Amino acid sequence: MNPSEKDNRQIFSAGILTISDSGSIGERIDISGERIVEIIELAGFHKRLKAIVPDEIPDISEKLVEWSDSGEVDIIFTTGGTGLGPRDVTPEATKNVLDLEIPGISEAMRIKTFERTSFAILSRSTAGIRSGCLIVNLPGSPKGVEECLEVVIDSLPHALEMIKGWKSHVESN
Repeated sequence: MNPSEKDNRQIFSAGILTISDSGSIGERIDISGERIVEIIELAGFHKRLKAIVPDEIPDISEKLVEWSDSGEVDIIFTTGGTGLGPRDVTPEATKNVLDLEIPGISEAMRIKTFERTSFAILSRSTAGIRSGCLIVNLPGSPKGVEECLEVVIDSLPHALEMIKGWKSHVESN
């Protein structure tokens, strides 16, 4: 995307939710969450909310509901809890609160990042809409965040414009 396209684009507000047991009690620095902020701000998004919660379905779901229903953010990026470990519950917490799942976002991230690492197929990330807010699960590592956002970041403003009814499907073709 050239700079003039970015300048003419609507600036959307974002929330970054890090899911980490150790991060939620201050024992770990949130490098992945900070990396998301850096990437999305370069892409024209504005960070409005940021928090860390433990790997607990009620805590994750509660924050997703609070932020999406408040109307303060257009998109929420989560980082962490998308793998196969016993404490990896972010996809379940996210699916519990979605009005509409958007599987193509997660599928694209897995397919494209599989070209770099065969471990990409182990990701259980999901994406969808709640109360007009797009929610996208990202991995918990800075490298995983970078690789996944590289795949989808350019499509997200268009997705948000469609969600808000600013563009119809016909206009997008």
